[in-house]
Amino acid sequence: MKKTDKKLSPEKKFKAGVPQKENPASTYWRVFFRDTLFLVIVLAVTLTLLTIFPAKRPTVISVSKKFFVELILILPAVMVLMGLFSVFVSREMVVKYLGRSSGLKGFLLAIFFGALPTGPLYVAFPLAAALIKKGARRANIVIFLSAWACIKIPQEMVELQFLGLKFMATRLALIIVFVIFMGLMIEQIIDWTDRRPEESKGKGQQKVRGKGR
Repeated sequence: MKKTDKKLSPEKKFKAGVPQKENPASTYWRVFFRDTLFLVIVLAVTLTLLTIFPAKRPTVISVSKKFFVELILILPAVMVLMGLFSVFVSREMVVKYLGRSSGLKGFLLAIFFGALPTGPLYVAFPLAAALIKKGARRANIVIFLSAWACIKIPQEMVELQFLGLKFMATRLALIIVFVIFMGLMIEQIIDWTDRRPEESKGKGQQKVRGKGR
């Protein structure tokens, strides 16, 4: 941004096509209200369903309690892991091995890192978010999450024992192929949707400039 841009008012900056910086505080509160609204909607729907189907209350309460206890036991370890990750794993390393230029190497590493752990899938979501912030490619994040959900090294050994090498190898090969394809497709869709507001904004600014002339 040029030094003269700082002297312009927000309206003049918009008309001149100067990119606007988003306020971090407004972003935080927008995310907070969105998450709170989602929680309120879920609780309202749950209470409504339990009122309509009272016989389901013991099962819902039991399952909810089980998952809540599981989260309480796992989340502290996830928070420690996230702290270690943010300190010891640099952005340069993530960009090098999982970024846009990582290519096939990044795909294979994403599959390996996703297949290695044995924890529940929701543990992978904060890790995936941290990887994106450090510059990981979206396709690699999709591959990482899909591998975490579908490929587990200990489970592959059990599958080999009971279903045989041909079944395990065929299923594993197809999963790898489709996981990579899905990652690339999702990345293209997200990039396309991210470009649309910028393109429409650019067209709007051009129209404003044309009217100003």
